[in-house]
This record gives sequence, structure tokens and C-alpha cells, in this order.
Amino acid sequence: MEFKRLSYRNKNNKFLYYLKNYLKQLIPSLFFQKKLHFQLSKFEELNSNEKEELLSRLNYYNQLNEKYFLSKDAQKLSEIKLKKNQKTYYFDLYEYGRYFNQNLKGHFLFGDITKTPKEPGLVKSRPINDKNTNSIILKWNKIRHFIFISKDDLPYASKKDQLIFRAKVHSSQPQRIKFLEKYYGHPMCNIGKVNNNNLNKLWMVKRMTYREQLQYKFILCLEGNDVASNLKWVMSSNSIAVMPKPKFETWFMEGILVADQHYILIKDDYSDLEKKLKFFLDHPQKASLIVENAKKHVNQFKDQKKEDLLSFMVLNKYFNKTN
Repeated sequence: MEFKRLSYRNKNNKFLYYLKNYLKQLIPSLFFQKKLHFQLSKFEELNSNEKEELLSRLNYYNQLNEKYFLSKDAQKLSEIKLKKNQKTYYFDLYEYGRYFNQNLKGHFLFGDITKTPKEPGLVKSRPINDKNTNSIILKWNKIRHFIFISKDDLPYASKKDQLIFRAKVHSSQPQRIKFLEKYYGHPMCNIGKVNNNNLNKLWMVKRMTYREQLQYKFILCLEGNDVASNLKWVMSSNSIAVMPKPKFETWFMEGILVADQHYILIKDDYSDLEKKLKFFLDHPQKASLIVENAKKHVNQFKDQKKEDLLSFMVLNKYFNKTN
């Protein structure tokens, strides 16, 4: 295993995450259920602007307006068990779910969800369209997805005038394969895959840490199985995310990002990449404005007290709307 895979700088501490969550299992959920009202009452302590912000996000994540009676396939909270390949989803649900009556039922869809369920269900990811009401988003698998750069010492103007891309590329991801086929070896790009498989061996490159990638002005954020997992840390830095219009979204609300204001938009076939990069290299003030707007979007996810409250509110609304 490469040393860079073991570099934890700018990454969430998995050891502490798992230790903390295993210890939580030792405390009976009844202890927390008595405190649900207290947790939800924190909303009243906010000022009017904060309340408006949280209500807007609540209704974005959970768009249910009418009552819905779930089918007999719904699971009780008490029936959800810890499984090896779904540990982070279980822990992230349990962090807030333990405060609710364990007989409450729902559909808990762990994993990379790219389709809207037939009944209202809790998910990490959903398609971006006007028919995703049954997909209620929670902040799941956050140990992997919610990573932000605490400090980027290199200003945008001092970074390299190239696009960087380092990620795993699988045969099931034609969108990533297509980009490598089109731009591998291009003078404006430093791109490649970091996993060894049957795809083109020429594309295999050494891993780079976040800090090494942040030497570049532009960072490619291509969706994989669902969202582009690097988008969050890129938008918290002084570099700029480059990507087609996102097709999926998570708690990060990728669906409300504005093209060429929060990220540089390229066509789905990538044909305008060189034109777009040259434009923003020639217009550094416009590029700097994207960096500023991206950071503003990121900042709303950094207040842990509000993030906790919002998670309780999303779950509470889900259980109320599904009786």
C-alpha cells in the first residue's frame, strides 16, 4: 500500500469515529429518547435568519408535504442491525435515530442510491430532478464525504495553470473513462487513475495528497457511483471545481450549485474543457469570485450545532409525515 493512502492530513479520523460510535452502542436508547424534545427545542433559540435558513434546508432535504402511510415492508428503527459493509450508514443513522421511539418505522436505504424509491425513504444520495420527493436526504457516510480543507495557504493566482484529476476509475464508470480517453496527455491536464485494473495501463498514475492537488488552479470533480466525493473539499479550498452539471446530490445540496458561480461548468461530452479553462485563466477576477462563492456554500455546513439540529428535524418530519 502506498504511503500516501495512509496520510490522514485533511481527512476525518476514522479510528476516533469508530471508537466513539461503538461506545455509543453501550448506552440504552431510552436514555436519549427522553432528550428528543430538548434537542428539537433548540430551534427556538435561533434568530429569525437562522430559522429561515434551517427551514429552507429542512424542506429541501425532506420535501414531503402530505401524510403517507408506509407499506408493511417498512422497518422499525430497532430492527436495523450493524452490518460490516454498512457500518458508517448505521452509525450515522443511530447518532440521531436513537433519540426517537425505536418502534417508529421507515425505509432506510443505505449505499449509493441513484433512483428515487417508490415510497418515502431515507437516503444518502438522490437524483436531481423534480420527481425525487420520496428521497429524503440525511448526512450519511460523512466520514468519507464531508471533508473540508481547514486552510489553503496557496492563493488561487499562485497555483499551476492546469487541471488535476486523481481518482479510482472503474469499468462501470463510463463518464470517467470517457474523460481519460479524451484528455489523457493533454498539456492543460494532469490526470490519471490510481487503481490497478484492466483499463488502459497508461492511465495509471501515482496518488497525490490533497495538498499536492491543491497546487493546481483547477480540480476535476467527476461523479462516480453517485456524487463526486472530492467536490466538498475542493470547494472549501482556493482551487476551483470543474465538472458537468451534477446529476445526483447529497446533504451538500449539489442541486442548488450555480454553474460558473460555484464551479466551472463543462459540457457532458467535455468538448468545451479547453475553452472554459482558457477563459477563466484570462479572467482571474471571475475565477476568484467562484472561489469566494464556493466557500460561502461550504460555510453553512461547518456549524455542528446547526447540523445536529437539522438532522433531528429531518428525521422528525419524516416520522411525522409517514405516521
